[in-house]
Formats: sequence, structure tokens, C-alpha cells
Amino acid sequence: MGLRFYNTLTRTKEEFQPLEKGKVGMYVCGITAYDVSHAGHARSAIVFDIIYKYLKYRGYAVTFVKNFTDVDDKIIAKAGTAGVAIAEIAERFILAYNEDMDRLRVARPTVAPRATENIKRMIRLVETLIEKGFAYATNGDVYFSVDAFSEYGKLSGRNLDDMMAGARVEIDEKKKNPLDFALWKASKEGEPWWDSPWGPGRPGWHIECSAMSQRYLGETFDIHGGGEDLIFPHHENEIAQSECATGKPFARYWIHNGFIRVNSEKMSKSLGNIFTIREILDQYHPEVLRFFLLQSHYRSFIDFSDEGLIDARAGMDRCYATLGRIKEALANWRNNGNGITERKLQGADEEMWGKVKAVPERFIEAMDDDFNTARAMGHVFDLIRLINGYLDGAQATPETETLDVLNEARKAIHGTGKVLGLFLEDPDEYFGEDKKREARKRGLDIGEIERLIAERREARAAKKWKRADEIRDYLAGKGVVLKDTPAATTWKIQ
Repeated sequence: MGLRFYNTLTRTKEEFQPLEKGKVGMYVCGITAYDVSHAGHARSAIVFDIIYKYLKYRGYAVTFVKNFTDVDDKIIAKAGTAGVAIAEIAERFILAYNEDMDRLRVARPTVAPRATENIKRMIRLVETLIEKGFAYATNGDVYFSVDAFSEYGKLSGRNLDDMMAGARVEIDEKKKNPLDFALWKASKEGEPWWDSPWGPGRPGWHIECSAMSQRYLGETFDIHGGGEDLIFPHHENEIAQSECATGKPFARYWIHNGFIRVNSEKMSKSLGNIFTIREILDQYHPEVLRFFLLQSHYRSFIDFSDEGLIDARAGMDRCYATLGRIKEALANWRNNGNGITERKLQGADEEMWGKVKAVPERFIEAMDDDFNTARAMGHVFDLIRLINGYLDGAQATPETETLDVLNEARKAIHGTGKVLGLFLEDPDEYFGEDKKREARKRGLDIGEIERLIAERREARAAKKWKRADEIRDYLAGKGVVLKDTPAATTWKIQ
């Protein structure tokens, strides 16, 4: 059985069959560039980063389009408050977003279009909708008529009668139906505008994604994604306007990630309960945040907490500690030149070899089942436990040690890690970054710590034991624990 995942449109888990064999077109709604991004943005970005990387891992050629909304009411308001141009605000936060994504190991999409680069396409799309009777112009505005599309509500599972009964829509005399949505907005004083057949104005939000997805992926494409808050009205409206304009199906598969919650409420700027990506990465390694988010299935909600991040860091530490043991063991055996690589697998080696070789297959099985990262990482952690037990046994009975088993184990961990965005660093670098981050978090001066360690090393070389002990005690009082080895002195935060 091949890749299967949940399609919001059909409300079932379906086997994936791309339009063109071996190729995938995927569009994901990006940010509105008016502020720094928070953990909710990180979750959506990481979910679709995993999907993008896994599709490529499975051999697909993927065209991944993720847009930036760079003209919007919120951007206009931010620019007005700051007293700068709208384009400056958008550029500032697009750059900030890309910096955050780079730190999170989120791959750049194939194309990252901006709304303002595609205004002419949006105007042509609106003209088509008017010509076909699905939209109407009034006083410089253009609205889509939801009554004209019999399938309106098919993505969200709503119908017009229920929506009207429960609607809290302000009466707008320009609209034929209170649920009709704007395709084009007449310009207001102080707002950006473009010329159009209906006068100066700017596009509505929903038309932007239809125009940009069609430009790069065609009138029908494989996958459309985003957060579950976009199902209605944004994605519902995209379907309506796109399918009415082209007469063809829009996106064949719809994927939506769940919310991050804080105290049972969605994390959002409007609720004031956000944690920015930058704030989180000041406290935790980027892979810790990825690991925390990937422990839950992408469609479920996540309760965000320091406790959860601390547990995630402990899990990542275990993984990297094991990778460090593998690295050290391989280095020692190579340095000893004991000919281990010439030995045939036997006994514990042969049993372990079979378990290691099974990991990639189990990883694929988990990911093929609706991108189940939690189960996939469970297989990695099973391997971590096996490796630690194997190394413990190998230390007791060195005749069972083989480089082949450990090389294959490291290969399996790194292979899954390339998809998950984990285990991408050298273990020494990972722990080095983590302890420096923890030191900064506690207000400790890393330069002073390393200077004192160097002074202590010189004191020990000169047999000035009292001074060496004074430095050790001083650092211990600040929570810095030293470990002396024949090669060097290392440190960590208690």
C-alpha cells in the first residue's frame, strides 16, 4: 500500500494519486507579513516542510509554492502606526520570517510569490468571474456571489441556509447576499491601489491565492494546505472562485494542520497568548521545537508549555548522546586499527543488523499512513534504545563489536532525520550550542566561563591545585559543572 493521507475535502483518508506520475504540485498559504511569526506559524511551516521533504524522499519531483500576503488591512494599519511605507513593513517581516524558517531548518519552497507581484492576474481572474455571472461590481467593489455556486460549503461541510441562520454579518447594502465576499476593494484614502476596470483599488485576500496557485501549478493541482483556521472562509472561497472561473476542479487533496493551544485556547495575536519563534529559540535548540511539534499528529491540536519543551529537549539529548557514543566508538576502533571491519557479522551483531535494517522500512510505513511523525519517531527511539544496549554489551564483550552495525545505525538515524529535520548536527556541536543557550538563559558570561577553564587548565599544568580547585568551586557555584578527560575539560549547566 502506498502513501495515504486525510483529505479534508472528502473527509476520508485516501491513497495519493498525483495528476502526473512522479510529480506533485503543492500550494500552501503563507503568512500575512505584518509581524514576527509565532509558534502557530512554526507548526504549519514544519508540518508542510515534512510533507514536502517526505514526498521528495519517496521519489516525487515536487513543485512547492508558498505565498506571502504583502498587502492587507493589518499591514496597512501597521505601516500607518509606524509612519513608514506599506512595502517596508511587508519586506521587514518577510525577511524576519525567512530568518526564522532558516533557523528551524525549514526548506525554502520552490516558489515564494508575493501578492503584489500578481495583481494583473488577479484582475483577469475577477473579470472572468464577472463575465461568467459569478461576480458583480458595485461602486468600485467586486463581490463573488455565493448563491451562484451550488457547491459552496463543500470543503467546510456547511450549507448556505445554516450559514445564513448563524451568520453575524454586518448589513452591507452593496452585497446581494451578506455572505458574498470581496474579490476587489475600492481604494480608500491613504491605502495602496492599482488601476482596474472598476476603478483604483486592491485585491481581496481570497483571490490572491487562486491567482498565484494557477500561475505556478495550473488550474488543477494536487495538494493545497494550510492551518485548519483557513478551511472557512479562505479555502472555501478559493474553491468557489477558482472552480467557477475555470470550470475545473481546483485542488484534489486538502491538508490542514491543527492549532497550537495555550490553556485550551488557540494561540493567536488577537488573544495575546503568543510565543514568538524567536523567543522560543532563545531558550531552546531549533530541533527541540521541531521534535516537540512532531510528537503529535499534524491534524491534532498541541498544548504548548515549557514542560513539553523541556521533555522534548530531554528526548533530543538522549538521541544526540547516543549519536555521540556511536561517533566515539567508531573513532576509537578506527584509531586502534583492530581490523574490526573485516569481521563477519555474528551473534549479537547479526541480530542487531536485522533490527537496524528494518528501521527505514518502518519509517516509511509510519509516514505513508497520513504522515504519522509520532510513530515514525517512535521507531527512531526504539533504535536509540537498541543501540545503547548494544554498545553496553559490546563494551563488556568487545569480540561482538562491528563497525558495520553502528555505521548502518547512524545511517538510519540520519536518513530519517533528513526528512524530519532532526539529528542534523554533530553531537558535540549540538551540546555545545545547547549549553551556551542555557548559560545565556541564566545570565552567565560564556566568555568568562571559557576563560576560567583555560586558566584552570594552565594552573593544573603548573600543579597549582589550589587555584584550579578555586576555579572549579567558583563555576560550580554558578551551576557550571566541569568534567576532566585526558583530551580536554568540558562543561555543562547543572
